[in-house]
Amino acid sequence: MKWMRSVPFLLIIGLIVADDRPIPSTLDGPFLPVTRRFDPSLRRGSDDLPMDHPRLRKNVSYNFPEQISLAISTPTSMWVSWVTGDAQIGKNVTALDPSSVASEVWYGKKSRKYTSMRRGVSTVYSQLYPFEGLLNYTSGIVHHVRIDGLEPETKYYYQCGDSSIPALSKEHMFETLPLPSKSSYPRKIAIVGDLGLTSNSTTTVDHLVENDPSLILMIGDLVYANQYLTTGGKGAPCFSCAFPDAPIRETYQPRWDAWGRFMEPVISRVPMMVIEGNHEIEPQISGVTFKSYLTRFAVPSAESGSNSSFYYSFNAGGIHFLMLGAYTDYNATGAQFAWLKEDLDKLDRTVTPWLVAAWHPPWYNSYSSHYQEFECMRQEMEHLLYEHGVDIVFSGHVHAYERMNRVYNYTLDPCGPVYITVGDGGNIEKVDVDHADDPGKCPSARDNIPEFGGVCRLNYSSGPAEGKFCWNTQPEWSAFRESSFGHGTLEVKNSTHALWTWHRNQDVYKEENHGDQIYIVRQPDLCLPTTKVT
Repeated sequence: MKWMRSVPFLLIIGLIVADDRPIPSTLDGPFLPVTRRFDPSLRRGSDDLPMDHPRLRKNVSYNFPEQISLAISTPTSMWVSWVTGDAQIGKNVTALDPSSVASEVWYGKKSRKYTSMRRGVSTVYSQLYPFEGLLNYTSGIVHHVRIDGLEPETKYYYQCGDSSIPALSKEHMFETLPLPSKSSYPRKIAIVGDLGLTSNSTTTVDHLVENDPSLILMIGDLVYANQYLTTGGKGAPCFSCAFPDAPIRETYQPRWDAWGRFMEPVISRVPMMVIEGNHEIEPQISGVTFKSYLTRFAVPSAESGSNSSFYYSFNAGGIHFLMLGAYTDYNATGAQFAWLKEDLDKLDRTVTPWLVAAWHPPWYNSYSSHYQEFECMRQEMEHLLYEHGVDIVFSGHVHAYERMNRVYNYTLDPCGPVYITVGDGGNIEKVDVDHADDPGKCPSARDNIPEFGGVCRLNYSSGPAEGKFCWNTQPEWSAFRESSFGHGTLEVKNSTHALWTWHRNQDVYKEENHGDQIYIVRQPDLCLPTTKVT
């Protein structure tokens, strides 16, 4: 089956690569499913980096900033975040006083010539475990400062810290993104999921740096601090297997500090937008969850009308991003759904033609791992995203790569989003290799119970898998899948064409070698938000 299509002239000149091989586009789809099996010459995973690794060690003195990061606030403002002071871990810990050091950012368009200064807020958090033998943690001082008055597509230099001590960081530089416009887009956007802190993670980040993005989407499961006991030691690929007697799902919070140092060289100059995953839940005995995630990251929730850091939206040039929460209420009667509907209703596609969504667990997934795990969320929200013409959806959670054909409600649809899973950042839990359609690999009713929300298992009502929970072959909506670590990049060329590239880690030293590459083509005349072809 081929979809009706109209191909703009500019597509003809845009789909040729350096070696004259054409890059396919979604207009050529739907594609026959393709599977590239795990390469047995590679390891399925690797251990976490030790805390004394050079990229994880603390290299500043007490009051000086570290773990510096950027996040978009609005098209003309940016969040700058960092940590000062020493975290504590032990049976008895005493929280630092956030008022003991100021939160300042000095910035301007010329190096060492700062014309503006803004102050912000600071806080600390604790992770407490009142169990015999478990250790408690209290953080360094976490600072968030919003700098404003920024001009688009402009380089800014900045230092952060406390000028009165003085304890300011070294100078950093970033470049602002274009203003919302149908003719202006970020140069390149990197998408990473389930990163962790292994040697595979270092390859992913090094590969990402080579690709030189102007924006990073980090779509959940960042650190994997909850693969450890509170006493540290060695992390485990399977916590419950290694620590069956643990009284609670413990975490070793210093891994968060290590991750902040590990990422600082990149995210102190490139804004990173995060969304929560299940490894950020980190329950405490008091019922508190997500404490580290909520404290460490500044996101534009208030700026986008959201009352929660679990979901928000932002613009980057002519792209409107929806960052949705799977581990908070997603029901049609809840606050997130109401916010999402309002956000979508206000959207002007003549200004931001592209609509891209991201959340952690995938709705469309043909791997055994997490198969149909968040089917309840799909049933609640999919119709709203489809009706408003979402173009692309990014997810992680499954530790492998998969790109779907355009799909809606498990049916091939030329106006459905392109769903892409990139949960292959390199974490300690290893790459997923089993598919739900492999013999004997279809999950049972006891498998893949979500850590939030209900269970809505679905047997297919039509098509080749009618009446079944799993397909016998790769599903028709799954265009390409491969069990390898890596990351993706999105390059939006204009209001209708974007180049998606998935980069395998093992290809990091190969010129012009990609694991998967396709032009994603919007057809606004065919797929108006209020009029869909079915």
